[in-house]
Amino acid sequence: MRLPKLKRGVQMKRFRLLLKLILGYAIFLTVVPPYAYAYLDPGTGSYFLQLLIGGLLGALFSIKMFWKNIKNFLGSLFKTKKVNK
Repeated sequence: MRLPKLKRGVQMKRFRLLLKLILGYAIFLTVVPPYAYAYLDPGTGSYFLQLLIGGLLGALFSIKMFWKNIKNFLGSLFKTKKVNK
C-alpha cells in the first residue's frame, strides 16, 4: 500500500512535528532517570510541610497588605454606571 503524495508544506509540518516529538522524548529520557537510588528521610516531609505553610502564610499576608487595592479594583470592575434621566 502506497501513501498519497503530500504537498511540500504539509510534509514540512509533519517533519517538524516528528522532530519535536523525537527531541522532546530524548530530552525527557535524559532528564528523568529510570531509577532513582535516593532516600527520603522523615525530615524531608517536615521540610515540605514548612514550605507549604510558609507559602500559604506569605500569600495571605500579601492579600492582607493589598486588600484595599484589590477591593477597589474588583469594585470598579463590577460597578454599575448610573444613567441620568
